[in-house]
Amino acid sequence: MPDGSRVVKKRKTTKRRKRYTFDKAKLPSRHVTEGPERAPHRSYLYAMGLTEKEIHQPLVGVATCWNEAAPCNISLSRQAQAAKKGVAENGGTPREFTTITVTDGIAMGHAGMKSSLVSREIIADSVELTMRGHCYDALVGLAGCDKSLPGMMMAMVRLNVPSVFIYGGTILPGRFKGRDVTVVDVFEGVGMHAAGKMSDADLDKLESVACPCAGSCGGQFTANTMACVSEAIGLALPGSAGAPASFKSRDRVVRETGAGVMHCLAKNIRPRDVVTRQSLDNAAKVVAATGGSTNAALHLPAIAHEAGIKYTLDDVAKIFKKTPYIADLMPGGRYTATDMYRIGGAPVVIKELLNAGILDGDCMTVTGKTLSQNHRRIKFPKDQDVVYRVKNAITPTGGVVGLKGNLAPDGAIVKVAGMQNLFFKGPARVFDCEEDAFEAVVNSKIKEGDVIIIRYEGPRGGPGMREMLSTTAALYGQGMGEKVALVTDGRFSGGTRGFCIGHVGPEAAVGGPIGLVKNGDIISIDAKKGRMDVALTKAELARRKKNWKPRKHDFQSGALWRYAQTVGPASAGAVVHPGGKKESHCYADI
Repeated sequence: MPDGSRVVKKRKTTKRRKRYTFDKAKLPSRHVTEGPERAPHRSYLYAMGLTEKEIHQPLVGVATCWNEAAPCNISLSRQAQAAKKGVAENGGTPREFTTITVTDGIAMGHAGMKSSLVSREIIADSVELTMRGHCYDALVGLAGCDKSLPGMMMAMVRLNVPSVFIYGGTILPGRFKGRDVTVVDVFEGVGMHAAGKMSDADLDKLESVACPCAGSCGGQFTANTMACVSEAIGLALPGSAGAPASFKSRDRVVRETGAGVMHCLAKNIRPRDVVTRQSLDNAAKVVAATGGSTNAALHLPAIAHEAGIKYTLDDVAKIFKKTPYIADLMPGGRYTATDMYRIGGAPVVIKELLNAGILDGDCMTVTGKTLSQNHRRIKFPKDQDVVYRVKNAITPTGGVVGLKGNLAPDGAIVKVAGMQNLFFKGPARVFDCEEDAFEAVVNSKIKEGDVIIIRYEGPRGGPGMREMLSTTAALYGQGMGEKVALVTDGRFSGGTRGFCIGHVGPEAAVGGPIGLVKNGDIISIDAKKGRMDVALTKAELARRKKNWKPRKHDFQSGALWRYAQTVGPASAGAVVHPGGKKESHCYADI
């Protein structure tokens, strides 16, 4: 651990306010605030109303993904003010800034989705550049939508300055015909409507009530999955992920996060002290136990990469295979993230897995305490069936499964939470983009027993590795969700359910076997054995590979072109730079 001698003394104040005096000679902000040569720099700070005292305190970045694109992010500006109070009350000078998001619910089902995964890298890069450019000493990161959570955590680990993550909070469920609904019900409603199973009036009503307030998609979809990851991995305060975005209690938790980052700065607790192989395993186990999003198998390796830790789809899949599934959450289960919050939130899952010896309780967290110490007082709630005891697990293995075989030599992934049948075999129906597959689905051109192949949608081939929720939800809405399988080198929304296999590698764009499949080839998928194969000999695959030619996509300039030039395989997190292992210096030590 780096030198922790930054703290000179600690003054006695109120319980909330623990003011510290810091040695600026050891902080990055000295490069913009200290000495006669920095007079021009200080003049900029005075121009924004800072006092001399505030200028010479630690400068703390408060980064949000606020925008008006979707409800996931709309409350983050408000929450940032609470984080800034927590920083200021504890001896820091908060400096708020924003970064982008691409919201999957808006981008879904069209070319806009190509921007989604790319935005994760842009978020991490833009936070890094803002912190570097202004020499901020610590970071509070607030995020709401799917890619913004891992993007913010990646930036924290990359910079390795004292940092605390805070989720913007889930949306409350809507109500439709006496039941809780989420945006996934609307996507499935499109399929029902196309099949004549839902009227125009009902679809209009459903879309108007499904998302009643601010917050991220309400099931254990990608945002709520990664929020649980933030607690399990130790980058967020315990219990901070749970409160819905619209609850007043969330602002209190965010304020405590602002105080928490000053504690990290005082004790010199850094993200790479927290993100270790053991804490990554803990996070993967919580994903499996909650039936979380398959996207975690992209994001955990990417976060690990920033710390210089090799952590791949194989590592995640091994964890998934042996972790019990204990939280009955949508889309595979019955309950929303709000329901889990009401019975105690992620800490209940974490404590139950700790009690069962499944998690490593000795991992350090941003509180300065271990995971076990953070959860020692958590009691398992009675009279509820949202989270089960490990001994009564919904299934003995995780809600997410890794697959390998001659169709996916580098691996693939499927969410099995809530599924009864774990084996599927059928003829391939091949599509070279999602739009063509979606058109076939809504026009009822897919037959029971088909294995839909959607390819050239991987990180490089897309480019951007689109999610397929529009297609999978339409299938489910038509009643075909358990009667067909879907295989892609793209990925799936955390809201996807059914026999949907994503992250197939190598992807079609680099000549992977998925690019060699033809209509009618027989595909077999066995989620129990972890296998996915096409009934072709090695010789036949080699013959087809010899005749295969790379395809040219439509993005030959701009951000998507640049991404396609540098992005690595999905199995390693679809990352775009060499990572922490190749570093020659650490920003936090400049």
